[in-house]
Amino acid sequence: MTGARELVAALTRRRETVAAAESLTAGLVCATLAEVPGASAVLRGGLVVYATELKTALAGVDERLLAEHGAVHPEVAAQLATGARDRCAATWGLGLTGVAGPSPQDGVPPGTVYVALRGPGTAVVRELATGGDRAAVRAAAVHAAFALLGEHLH
Repeated sequence: MTGARELVAALTRRRETVAAAESLTAGLVCATLAEVPGASAVLRGGLVVYATELKTALAGVDERLLAEHGAVHPEVAAQLATGARDRCAATWGLGLTGVAGPSPQDGVPPGTVYVALRGPGTAVVRELATGGDRAAVRAAAVHAAFALLGEHLH
């Protein structure tokens, strides 16, 4: 299990940085990392792109992709990760999109989450299907993002 403390320590050792473009988590990834003393050395910043149009305006997600597939799609997560990395000039970019619930979004059931990582020689998207209330889904998304980044730092 990779937590915020472990990520900050690993990124610090490697002299690398991270940024996130967050939809359903609305800044929870960055806020959780920022709780760790020393996070300012590795956390470059984040984009809260809760509104669909901000995914394009702030993170550079393709408008046609959003129009055709909606905001909850693996390629949207991938483009969010790339946008975070590029716009924040970070080594690693995380992208998170999904449905926290309680209702479906664009026909996608609650608990569906896509987490993406973009970094040196790395472009990965993971799908997560989780249950629980909004807080549980959002917490699971943060945990999945940390786990994905952690795998690439060891």
